[in-house]
Amino acid sequence: MALVAVFAGFQWFRPIPSPVFHSNLSTSVRLPGAAPPLLWPPTGSAALSVAGAGSLGHVGSIHPVPIAGLAKVMTAYVILQDHPLGLDAAGPAIPVTPATIAAAREEAATQQSVVPVVAGETMTELQALEGLLVAQGNDIATLLTDWDASSTTAFVAKMNTAARVMGLGSTKFTDPSGLDPGSVSVPADMIRLGEVAMAIPTFRQLVALPQVTLPVAGLVYNVDYDVGHDGIVGIKTGTDAAAGGCFLFEAQKTVGGSVVTLVGAVLGQNGTSHITSALYDADLMVKAAFAAIRTVPLVPPGHLVGTIVAAWGASVPVTAESSRIVGWPGLTVPVRMGVGVLSSAISSGNRIGVLRADIDGQHIDVVLRVSRRLPSPSPIWRLTRS
Repeated sequence: MALVAVFAGFQWFRPIPSPVFHSNLSTSVRLPGAAPPLLWPPTGSAALSVAGAGSLGHVGSIHPVPIAGLAKVMTAYVILQDHPLGLDAAGPAIPVTPATIAAAREEAATQQSVVPVVAGETMTELQALEGLLVAQGNDIATLLTDWDASSTTAFVAKMNTAARVMGLGSTKFTDPSGLDPGSVSVPADMIRLGEVAMAIPTFRQLVALPQVTLPVAGLVYNVDYDVGHDGIVGIKTGTDAAAGGCFLFEAQKTVGGSVVTLVGAVLGQNGTSHITSALYDADLMVKAAFAAIRTVPLVPPGHLVGTIVAAWGASVPVTAESSRIVGWPGLTVPVRMGVGVLSSAISSGNRIGVLRADIDGQHIDVVLRVSRRLPSPSPIWRLTRS
């Protein structure tokens, strides 16, 4: 009898194992509904992404095509990596070389985009970048190339190295201006380049300028007529016979208190005016995307996200509280569960953890609660457990 009493006391008072949480969710949540239909261009290729959240889709060929003046985005990126320039800083003076003069004359003769320059002139780094990104000067690409690397070959090598580092697997540069049709890419790569370049404050400030005033050229307007309209804040246009109309762009809009950033690319557009077609198509894409992006529940209130299971056979469902996220139908949101060690005594409504989502700068914690009390272990189970 004494042995039985000792054994019973040991069984009764030894620690009860903690219940275990079993999740019904994987590492992501897909927002309900079909992906929003976008107004894609009927020709060429295009893609659109929400920065930090994911792709909204793409159309057209996935094979690399000429990108014309979009190559200047990489040129500016390399220059700003080699010669960082603070906001509103002018930077060093760059002399206009005979090579720049020759390039300006040759390109003007073939009706290419040039910024007028004269022998003996100097431009600050800021002015040269304005001439490259806003005034679209192919000759300014030559000026910056010679200043940075002494030769086009050496500079183009830097451009291609930067492309590899960024993971632009379908992009190749053969010149700094994009005039050479050998400079090719795809929309997805251009979007990635745009995201990286726009992270540089000076670059971001430059491509948002509607106009600039240069030493010889005077007042020059940005060909990107979409800047300042429908949330578009840049980035770069490009057009020639081989590439058609091209536009790499970023647009922003505040939705539900969060800033949503779209980055897109349109390549190979045709029409009476190639560049006008590219700008028009991009604007339609942006409008349609922003119309579809809104605040939606990450998971519906009361949604069953898992079950707490105890060693003695009891179980209780775990549900999510109400929460909202800025997104669109069909978006896949990466999530992770945060559930600690559970007590054997869990009352109805107890908070047992959170469902965390981090996407596009949004940090959302959805509280997880049990919907009823977890039954306690029975005396028989406590005395007979192994």
